Amino acid sequence: MPFNKLNDSAIRDVLTSAKVIAVVGHSDKPNRTSYQIAQFVRKVGYIVYPVNPQFQEIDGQPSYPSLKEVPSRIDIVNVFRRSEYLSEIVTEAIAINANTIWAQLGISDEAAVQKALDAGMNVVMDACILIEYLRLVRV
Repeated sequence: MPFNKLNDSAIRDVLTSAKVIAVVGHSDKPNRTSYQIAQFVRKVGYIVYPVNPQFQEIDGQPSYPSLKEVPSRIDIVNVFRRSEYLSEIVTEAIAINANTIWAQLGISDEAAVQKALDAGMNVVMDACILIEYLRLVRV
């Protein structure tokens, strides 16, 4: 069960109202989960911004060194970095007024969760956005 502060209905609302997803830790390797999930969410209609300072671009699309460099309002910050980086990512997500922080399977941090909640963000931790999309949206 995902650790989150939202019920299924609220997660469905987050997924159906969002238009823009920033993928923090987006890899340029097609065999990596971050790459595959970014491709999936792009294919189902989201605008996806890769955020990874190691790359200038991924698949011909600019990759941004940080969330603050993304040239658009971000609805969901989808995190593919280890839990120890989550607090710093949440701080950056708060600074850009992102709506939702979504940490993929295996990624969670209670202090980061509380920081995001205190800032009024939606929070989903330790959950795969692809799995939740298929479970709650594509019924």
